[in-house]
Amino acid sequence: MLKIEISFAQKVSAIQQKTDSIQTSRQWDITDFYKRITHSKSNFTLARAATEKPQFAFAPAAGYTLQTGFAALMSANMVFAFKDSKVSTMLGNIAYTQYNQVIFPVHADIWTRHDKYNFVSDNRFMKYPSETFGLSGNPRRYNAEQTGYYIDFSYIKFHESILRKIATNLYGGAGYFYDYLWNEKEVDPPAKTVTSFQRYGIHSNETASGFNFQLLYDSRDNQVNPKKGFYLSANYRKNLRWMGSSTHWQSEVIELKKYFTFPQNSKNVLALWNYNWFTTGMGAEKTPYLLLPSTGWDDFFNTGRGYIQGRFRGRNMSYAEAEYRFRILNNGLLGGVVFANAQTFTRDVVITNHHVFELGYGAGLRILINKLSDTNLCIDYGWGQNGSQGFFVNLGEVF
Repeated sequence: MLKIEISFAQKVSAIQQKTDSIQTSRQWDITDFYKRITHSKSNFTLARAATEKPQFAFAPAAGYTLQTGFAALMSANMVFAFKDSKVSTMLGNIAYTQYNQVIFPVHADIWTRHDKYNFVSDNRFMKYPSETFGLSGNPRRYNAEQTGYYIDFSYIKFHESILRKIATNLYGGAGYFYDYLWNEKEVDPPAKTVTSFQRYGIHSNETASGFNFQLLYDSRDNQVNPKKGFYLSANYRKNLRWMGSSTHWQSEVIELKKYFTFPQNSKNVLALWNYNWFTTGMGAEKTPYLLLPSTGWDDFFNTGRGYIQGRFRGRNMSYAEAEYRFRILNNGLLGGVVFANAQTFTRDVVITNHHVFELGYGAGLRILINKLSDTNLCIDYGWGQNGSQGFFVNLGEVF
């Protein structure tokens, strides 16, 4: 749930194995800054490169989101690479937050030789009291429920996929997705109000179990911090009772990203992102409430800067964001971004019944943590509508 630690697994796994030593020697990252101010000649690094011999790291860390508040965590990761393949990673950590949440993710992204196969594992345990705001109807018509109230639940996620190379930059594959929610309950819901959760149907325990099919195209020059390229992922999930699911339902996620160097001869980047998450077909009305499309509940919890996680929820979600990334210092140590996004949700399965767009915008700083992987510490401040605002911290770019 914490962006600073969850998204690290995906970002680090894309570290390029071949780095232009001339270009990086001209850059400063936080290690170079540390050495300069302390006049140190030590070999202190921050996981500068991966080799076939596994590299281990273990460290305390901290994170922050609107939904979790401040959090303390212990994190461990292993990085390695087979010959002629992308870098593989395994990451695990445990976090305890300001709002008494427990978050324990274990993520693996393994590439075989010559990138022939990609094994992706996303497993999590969460004890997660958090705010909900009901289903998105007319966001302009606010009531007691839309000020937010707490729900409590525990959650296990077990998502396993295998992708095989089809052609250059093109992969396809399948997997098994399992989600189990238990001890679901409302905490002090609005008085004299039938909440969306109650109308939709509260179940103390719910299971989602089924197949997943994915098609992936990725031509980005650096998945950690792209300067150019295109990304397309189409993901279809089918949950079936005979596989242990509480109900039949299905979902589709279609995600696109595009990156331009702008102006052409600069180090600045214009990044565009489109994320669409639908629950469709027969049985879509049975999708568990807490697994419906919702702000900030994409796999890496990055949609909707400017709003608290879970601020909007509905049958279908369409999301778009643009971000302009620029250098502040010529050595690359410090950069900045400005961004704007829009999201819309439907109550009904019919996709044309979208309500008005909810807009967000903001700005942020980028501090270069590792110049070989081009990984930044991202500190953003975002604003939404109706007074929504707050800090958002991420390790690696948001998209």
